[in-house]
Amino acid sequence: MTDDLVSVTLDPTSQPITYADARLEDLGRTHFIGIGGAGMSVLAEMMLERGVDVSGSDRIQSAKTEHLKELGAHIFYGQKESNVHQAKTVVWSSAIKPDNPEIQAAVKEGKYLLHRSDILALLLAEHRSVTVAGAHGKTTTSAMIAQILESAGSGNLVDPSYAIGGSVRTKRGIIDGGHAGHGDVMVAEADESDGSFEKYHPYIAVITNVEADHLDHYKSAEAVQRAFQEYAGHAYGHVVACADDAGALETLRSLDDAARRRAVAYTTQDPQALEGLEGVNIVHIGQESVTDDRQQPFPEHFVLTFPAALLPNYETNGAPTFTIPVELRIPGIHNARNAAAAIIVCLLLGMRPADAVRGIREFYGAARRFETKGIVNGITLIDDYAHHPTEIAALLDAARRRYPGATLRVVFQPHLYSRTKFFADDFAAALHKADDVIVTDVFPAREKHADWPDVSADTIVDAATQQGIGGDWLRVVPDMHEAAVDLANDAKPGDVLFTVGAGSITGVGTEILDTLRQRFPGASDGASDAGRTGSGANGAA
Repeated sequence: MTDDLVSVTLDPTSQPITYADARLEDLGRTHFIGIGGAGMSVLAEMMLERGVDVSGSDRIQSAKTEHLKELGAHIFYGQKESNVHQAKTVVWSSAIKPDNPEIQAAVKEGKYLLHRSDILALLLAEHRSVTVAGAHGKTTTSAMIAQILESAGSGNLVDPSYAIGGSVRTKRGIIDGGHAGHGDVMVAEADESDGSFEKYHPYIAVITNVEADHLDHYKSAEAVQRAFQEYAGHAYGHVVACADDAGALETLRSLDDAARRRAVAYTTQDPQALEGLEGVNIVHIGQESVTDDRQQPFPEHFVLTFPAALLPNYETNGAPTFTIPVELRIPGIHNARNAAAAIIVCLLLGMRPADAVRGIREFYGAARRFETKGIVNGITLIDDYAHHPTEIAALLDAARRRYPGATLRVVFQPHLYSRTKFFADDFAAALHKADDVIVTDVFPAREKHADWPDVSADTIVDAATQQGIGGDWLRVVPDMHEAAVDLANDAKPGDVLFTVGAGSITGVGTEILDTLRQRFPGASDGASDAGRTGSGANGAA
């Protein structure tokens, strides 16, 4: 640091305020550093809807910054000390470094300095809140819960608030992932990447899975597990967790007796075969199937079996269990699990089973989760946010069932050097579920290549070779634009193409479709997910 910089420690796990006592109105003008980001813009919008004076800065103008400006936010482009002069509170995310000029100014001027999780915790404390945590599935599951409440809620379940880290597809088109409603309930993703999710004290805590990710922060799988156990212990109502996942199952088993009696596990396994869950209510996912009819608007089908004791006010005519048939517009057993969690949550909030099932039928998927971008001459292009090996495996498994016999071609952009290094073997194994894969340069996000000089796209190819699964199916094309064109030029009618990753890879979809149209002039185009009602699947979020 230079002499004019003050020493600053930014710790997302610190808790500078007491969430039960503090009020949003006490924060004064609240300034968001990087206000156009997905996580920050949602919170800024919710505070604006609450009447809080909001300002923010970002590097460039975007649709999100313009939308916030229309709502009344004061927007600055470029980050400089003067941006925070009028603010009382300055909000930062884990992507912000201590030498950021606005952080420096906030400290020098004695501003209230809060992590984005502190703002979310304040919002959650004002509601009967539901938080969704997990290495995968949290965006989809939280979006499902919000959609069910939005479309089928009644009484105090009408008009929920929600803070979801992505846009959601509806029959009306794409809607933003943040809304400050007037109802009793708030639904939010609980981001585990930096440990800040331990701040939340929700009515219902959902755990979709627990896997060793974000090891740059946690350092070990054991530390990840401890963090999820801490998060689960903060729920004052219920814990809802997937017993098909070993990590989530371990978290359930760690609960004390009182918490177990209020916990719900959902599983595709025989409930009688699950050990160590004494006292936990178990919901079974059965009769799961996926149709391969591409015209079928509800490709995913399954039945949920509930213990009658879970909903004492629901009439079961004395039977110990009751069943609910469910249809989804998005295929995949992972989505059956996500939907099971969402339906369970809504029933625990007081919704009738028939209403919850009706609401889930209106869920079209979260944006960038197995989102069909177009069809040219029988070649389908799908975009997906999957950036962890488990997500990629779930994505390709769902694709195999939805498109049996099709050749699956993938262009994958790894996200983070650390994740690429830690999970190279798993990435190779998951990508091997496709027929043809191009790996591009790593999207660094918050990391620097200088800190990981031995990591590149070749790391995954080398891992495949060492496992004995390397071959012509897997290759490296560093430039994602060149990779996109190569993918399109190799495609044949009937193939399904995928752009996969959490970085900038989604931007090459237009190039792929344009290349296909040039190759097949006069060929008819199919609709994207935003323009049709029976579209797409959904990769693990």
